[in-house]
Parts: sequence; C-alpha cells; structure tokens
Amino acid sequence: MGDVTMNSKNARGFTLIELMIVMVIIAMLAALVGPRLMNSLESSKVKTTKVQIEQLATTLDAFRLDVGRYPTQQEGLIALIQNTSPPIPNWRGPYLKKTILPNDAWGLAFIYERPGKHKDIDYDLYSLGADGKPGGEGDNSDIGNWQ
Repeated sequence: MGDVTMNSKNARGFTLIELMIVMVIIAMLAALVGPRLMNSLESSKVKTTKVQIEQLATTLDAFRLDVGRYPTQQEGLIALIQNTSPPIPNWRGPYLKKTILPNDAWGLAFIYERPGKHKDIDYDLYSLGADGKPGGEGDNSDIGNWQ
C-alpha cells in the first residue's frame, strides 16, 4: 500500500496573482455589462408607464360611458375609485381593481388635466418621467396620452 498522505510540496492552490487576474476579468465584464443593464432598466420603466397610461385611459373611457363625461379637473382620477361628493349620477365604479390610484414606474402620481391642452384630446394624462419635472429628454421626458 502506498502512502496516502500529501505533503505541502504536492498541494496546489491559487496564488495571489491568479486571484487578482480573475478579479480584473470580472471587473471588466461588469464594466461592459452594467451600463447596458441600467439602460434596459430605464427603458422598461418608460414602457411600463406607457402601458399604465393606456390602461388608465381605457378606465376613463369606461367612466365616460357610464356617466356621459370624463371626470372634471376637480374630481380628478380619484373619481375612478370612489364616488365624489356630491355624488356623480350613473357612477358604477370603482373602475379600478385596486382601491388606490397607481403611480408611474418611478413612484410618482400621474397627472390628469381636464380639459386637455393637446388638440383632439378631451383630457391630458401623463407622467413627468424619471426626473419628476416638466419637459426633459430621454428618460426624463414627459410621457402622455397624446403621444
């Protein structure tokens, strides 16, 4: 029977240089992939907000079919989940499944303006984008039902 014990000369591990090379390779990969991943995340927030606006617009259309008009500026989007005071005749809500109004993908409230400022639209429904300020470009631009 042979000797099964290993002496320290036969044992092999990673040297500090080898570990440093692996760490540099991982850092380079992260530097290449990270920005693309962040751009995809912001792009998906814009798409999500556009879908939410379309869903709210459909809900506003259902409100209009029942009541005969869109909510006034004073009633706002809250009229989709609760009847206001004074009560709205023919209101058959709530028109949203949840009892709270949804926020955009950045956690900000949607803005509803009646009458709308854009032609051929009875109301404006929009998000201020990533920066939460009017105007902007790219992910910071406003996203609205007129687009």
